[in-house]
Amino acid sequence: MTDTKLRASRPLLRKATTKGAQAAKARSAKGAAGIVVTDRASHGKPLRTYVLYTKSKGVDEFVSNVHLADPMLLIETERRGVASVFVKDLSKRMGLPAQRMFDIVGVPKATLERKVAEGGLLSGSGGRAALGIAKLLGMANEIVQDSTAPEAKGFDTARWLGQWLETPQPALGGRKPAELVETPTGLEVVTRLLGAIRSGAYQ
Repeated sequence: MTDTKLRASRPLLRKATTKGAQAAKARSAKGAAGIVVTDRASHGKPLRTYVLYTKSKGVDEFVSNVHLADPMLLIETERRGVASVFVKDLSKRMGLPAQRMFDIVGVPKATLERKVAEGGLLSGSGGRAALGIAKLLGMANEIVQDSTAPEAKGFDTARWLGQWLETPQPALGGRKPAELVETPTGLEVVTRLLGAIRSGAYQ
């Protein structure tokens, strides 16, 4: 997507209707039924329920599940970590080089590749950053789904977000959103900025 298309997409992300807002509430009301895994309790420990990434079901479904999850479910997912392979699959879905995605989440390539080969989880700050990007994509998807703009049909939100994250933003002092999502505070700032695009507060 060119810079011109990137700029032109901002009105698209802002054109949400009352009907769209009601639809969003309906989606949220569905909760997280059927999208979680519960570990068995052991040695007196309580049950743990979290959102699971399944490669066969793809990035889009996981992103949707994360978007619908309640805060307690997300907390458990953050504690457990996300599948390492999700980071690689996410980079492909967003049209970003794998190495760039490794840099964005703050995990060395060798470490992530080893975890992927082992079928392991990515926890800590790297896992939270990957989950944070999934939240951003879920938010952007909802904005597009609720849009009344003709361009919304067939709009590739994941690739748009990939380019947006890599585009210097005046509201961030010329920094790229991708440079901030590795930390919780940075992710919060980027999330607010994406929300401002929807409301039209950011031009």
